[in-house]
Amino acid sequence: MTIGIFGFGCVGQGLWQVLHETKGVRADIKKICIKNPDKPRPIDAAYFTTDPAQILDDPDIDIVVELTDDPEAAFSIASRAMRQGKAVVSANKKMIAYRLPELYQIQQETGQPFLYEASCAASIPIIRNLEEYYDNDLLTSVEGILNGTTNYILTKIFSENLGYAEALKQAQTLGFAESNPKMDVEGFDAKFQLCILILHAFGVFVEPDEVLNWGIHRLSDFDIRQARSRGCEIKLVARCFRQGDRVSGWCLPKFVPVGARFSTINNEYNAVSLESAFTETQTFVGKGAGAAPTGCAVLSDISALRYHYKYEYRKFAQNTAKFDSDTTEINLYVRYQQEGDVDRADFTEISEHYASNAGNFLIGKISLGKLKNAAWLNNEQVNFLAI
Repeated sequence: MTIGIFGFGCVGQGLWQVLHETKGVRADIKKICIKNPDKPRPIDAAYFTTDPAQILDDPDIDIVVELTDDPEAAFSIASRAMRQGKAVVSANKKMIAYRLPELYQIQQETGQPFLYEASCAASIPIIRNLEEYYDNDLLTSVEGILNGTTNYILTKIFSENLGYAEALKQAQTLGFAESNPKMDVEGFDAKFQLCILILHAFGVFVEPDEVLNWGIHRLSDFDIRQARSRGCEIKLVARCFRQGDRVSGWCLPKFVPVGARFSTINNEYNAVSLESAFTETQTFVGKGAGAAPTGCAVLSDISALRYHYKYEYRKFAQNTAKFDSDTTEINLYVRYQQEGDVDRADFTEISEHYASNAGNFLIGKISLGKLKNAAWLNNEQVNFLAI
């Protein structure tokens, strides 16, 4: 197999490393397309080009590996490569989440495989398992810790008593978090992964903007003390589930009791838990960040192409459901500064209310539709977690 790569950042270098250390995959990297030719890189400069045509128009290259951080460029690369008879492997979760219907259609038109195991939960082979092992099982729920950066930050907060800002800085120093960590800490990254998993678990295409996401960016010492007082830690959890002909999903920080399944998932690790009618509950755990784990997931897709593997999307063919989260109710902890910051009329029920000089909160039931449109989400003094 002859490979052309777009992008040579963390994942690209991880792929280079695992490809040259493994004995099981015979594949040659011919060209690597990058944006900045002057940036120092750890391999021979002869591999690099700034001209996409040197990969896309080269008849010797049969696999294009797309590892850029630009969603629009990534879609252009993937769609053009498939239309030119090349298989494509990608890790660009934002591009995939937003363009899945189009990418699915191009696969049907061209017959070319488009694989993206590395886009979800890094080293955990969750898409392959959903496609193959669970293709005929009646899944009811997929729930997971899907972002290694936020899980690392939360682990440091609860295991080493660091503040949020200090834990974030440490994650940035180690390369787990970007200098602008918005995609991770505000829950977008985990939401994009959830949208991809919804298709493979339930056969439903979901527009990412329909899925509510909230992160750990407003987490305060008060919230952390409340979690501890309840015998809980905090985890950023993405969840989707099916009820009848309706699929719902969200990505929110959540109080998780100490000793519960997700409370044991620490540092940059991810976990995905599946519930189904036939196999009940199964949980997959693996590293969710880092060059080698994600590069290994990319290599797994390259290896599968030796056998002409492609996703069959059987759940899409079987599907009779639609995505609709607006009427789904969740139990919510909402911390605020002063009365009037939160509109109580948005809640169908309020079960607890606490007020003190240190801080205020209420706990109540609210529909995701009301929560998505709540004006108080724009108040910087307000934070919330699922409970």
